[in-house]
Amino acid sequence: MRRSERPQAALGEAIRELRGKRKATQEDLAAGAGITPATLSLIERGQANPTWDTARRIAGALGISIGELARLSEKHE
Repeated sequence: MRRSERPQAALGEAIRELRGKRKATQEDLAAGAGITPATLSLIERGQANPTWDTARRIAGALGISIGELARLSEKHE
């Protein structure tokens, strides 16, 4: 994860939407993705961008491909 002057808020919104649909807590999703809940919170709030590896792990923990996650995030732009 890295903080960015240009965070991808749409990606965070997509992750939060999917997490909500799965009725998962931030703690549950973070554990499944191997990141901290604080990191996931920053990503969901659009305050930080995940690395590609982290984005893949989040997508995997959500049970989708990174391509599906990207498509959903485009809908939030």
